[in-house]
Amino acid sequence: MNSRRDFLKLSALFAAATALPLLQACSNRAAANSDAPLTIGYLPILDATPLLVAHGKGMFEQNGVAAVKPVLFRSWASLVEAFLSGQVNLIHVLSPMSVWMRYGSQAPVRALMWNHTCGSALTVRPDIQSVQDLQGQTVAIPFWYSIHNVIVQQMIRKAGLQVVEKNPRAGQVRLTVMPPSDMVPGLASKQIAGFIVAEPFNALAEAKGVGKVLRFSGDIWKDHACCLSMMHDHDIENRPEWVQKVVNALVQAAAWAKTHRAETAGLLAKQGIQKYTPHDVKVLRNVLQPEPVVWGKYERDGAIRHAGWQQQRIDFQPYPFQSYSEMLVKLLQETHLAGVNRFLQELNPAEAAKELFDTRFVEQALKQSQMMQAFGLQDLSRKEIFEI
Repeated sequence: MNSRRDFLKLSALFAAATALPLLQACSNRAAANSDAPLTIGYLPILDATPLLVAHGKGMFEQNGVAAVKPVLFRSWASLVEAFLSGQVNLIHVLSPMSVWMRYGSQAPVRALMWNHTCGSALTVRPDIQSVQDLQGQTVAIPFWYSIHNVIVQQMIRKAGLQVVEKNPRAGQVRLTVMPPSDMVPGLASKQIAGFIVAEPFNALAEAKGVGKVLRFSGDIWKDHACCLSMMHDHDIENRPEWVQKVVNALVQAAAWAKTHRAETAGLLAKQGIQKYTPHDVKVLRNVLQPEPVVWGKYERDGAIRHAGWQQQRIDFQPYPFQSYSEMLVKLLQETHLAGVNRFLQELNPAEAAKELFDTRFVEQALKQSQMMQAFGLQDLSRKEIFEI
C-alpha cells in the first residue's frame, strides 16, 4: 500500500496542475532569498555519492559555496515534492524520472550531470537460475520510471516472457513497485522472487544470504547512468556562477570517489561521522571495491557476461552523453509504465535529450585540472552498447 500511495503521489506531482502550486511556492522562496545556500535532498543509496562526498569532504566550501547538511528523504515522492516546492535546491533523481518531471509536470528544471554509472543489479532468490525461472513470479522495481524497470523489461522480453502487473501465470512475470528498504525482507520471506534496484541493496541481500546477483545492469547497458543531478531553471538562469561552483565541486567529488573507494564507503556508512546512510561500511565496500575473487565468481556464474567491458560494480563519470538520453527516451517509449504517459509518445528523442540537460557547467568543470583524463574521457560523444 505504501508503494502504491507513493506512486500515486508522484503521479499527481508530475501532473502539471498539481505541480503548479508547488512551483509557485518555489518561485516565491527564490524571490525572497535569491542567495539561498545549497540544500541537497537525497535518498540513502549510492546514487547520491557525489553530492554527499562533496559535502563531507568540504568541496562545496572549497569552491565558495555555502551548503547546509544534506537532507535525507525516505521516498521519491517526498524528495520530489520538496524539490518542486523549493525546500531543497539540488537533488538526484532516476534518469527516467527526470524525463517525466520535465515533460509530464512541465516543471522548469534541468539535469546538469550524471551522478554515477552502473551501480544496479537484478538480485534473485538462491534457487533462481535464469530469467526464465521468474515466470509466474513477482519481481520488485523501485519505480516505474527507472532505469531498473527499463532494463528488466528488456531482459524479460528477451527471455520470451510477458510483463504483467498482477496475477502472473506461466510465461508471465509480475512487476511491482516496492521501496528498496522492503526488497531484501521481501526476498527473504519469498514475497518476491527477485528485485532490481540501486546499490547497496543487492550487496545487502548477498551479505544476509537471502539473494544472489543474477545480472549486473551495467553488464547489459554498458556504462549506463542511473541517477542525475537536477536544479531549478531559476537558479541556472539567475546565478550561473553559483551553479558552476556547485558543479565543479560535484565533479571533483566524483573523481575523488572514483579513486578513493574504501574511504568513500567509510564516509557514507552509518559508522561515518555524518552518518549519511544507514548502511554498514562492509556492505558499501563490497559495492565500491569488491574483492577480485568475488568478481571472478560473478564472471563464472554469469552475473557478468561481458568481462571485456572491464566495468566496476559502480563507477563515477559525470558527463551526460546525448546518445544515452536519446536511447533512454526510445526505450521508455516501448516500456510498460503504469499511469498516464501520453507525453512520452510525443517526444522526439534527439530533441528531448538536448532540452533535458544543460551541459555547459559540467563541460566547464571537466576542463579543469585534467578532469577529462581522470574519468577516462577521450571526447564527449560515444556509441551506446546494449547487449543482454
